[in-house]
Amino acid sequence: MDTKEAGEHLVALKVMRLTKPALVSPIIVTCDFKDLPGNILNNYLKEDATAVVQMETLAAGQFLLLPQSFGNIYLGETFSCYVCVHNETSQPVQSVSIKADLQTNSQRIPLTSQQNQSPVMLDVDETLSDVIHHEIKDLGTHILVCEVTYMSNYNTLASFRKFFKFEVMKPLDVKTKIYNAESDEVFLEAQIQNITSGPMILEQVSLEGSQQFDVKSLNEDGDGNSVFGEVTLLQPQESCQFLYCLTPN
Repeated sequence: MDTKEAGEHLVALKVMRLTKPALVSPIIVTCDFKDLPGNILNNYLKEDATAVVQMETLAAGQFLLLPQSFGNIYLGETFSCYVCVHNETSQPVQSVSIKADLQTNSQRIPLTSQQNQSPVMLDVDETLSDVIHHEIKDLGTHILVCEVTYMSNYNTLASFRKFFKFEVMKPLDVKTKIYNAESDEVFLEAQIQNITSGPMILEQVSLEGSQQFDVKSLNEDGDGNSVFGEVTLLQPQESCQFLYCLTPN
């Protein structure tokens, strides 16, 4: 296969992670009209497309910015991305196909649904796209490998690959303490800390028993309601303690 530089190829490959967009706010630089710049800075701010009309100095954005990078990815998340191949030439391109794999420290995982389909022809300005979803189950370095194959003008197969590297981090830090009672009971305290960059809601926290111990949760009141309220919300770096009683069988 021909492995020319990507800039010489007939098609272009674009990859974007699918995640929530962010609000874009204007950069506020202003002054009093009596100052030396006069109204130059104020007028420039009013012309900023990202500023809200008549509220330019509030830094309130009105546009959404699509993801510019993969950003933070945490263990247990579903990694989603959009893979697109675009014909940028003035002629049709034959036998176009996409292949995407996720390389972890221990395995290589095929991702794209296009891998089991026949190559297609892309007309002028047409695209071939795929949406990838994969649950992240391993920590550490991950590499998204995207390969595009097509028929060149010389009637030979040409291909190129792009690599997108990202790190998968732990979303939670769990620390435990054990307290031995005078009886045979053992009390276990689990401290769960949110170590992500955003707030997190703990939907359920439980401790499974074993053949040697039965487990009783001490995190509910007499009516079975959580002592933390209806919602257990953890802000970044915030932690919460859960207590369990272990009784020998």
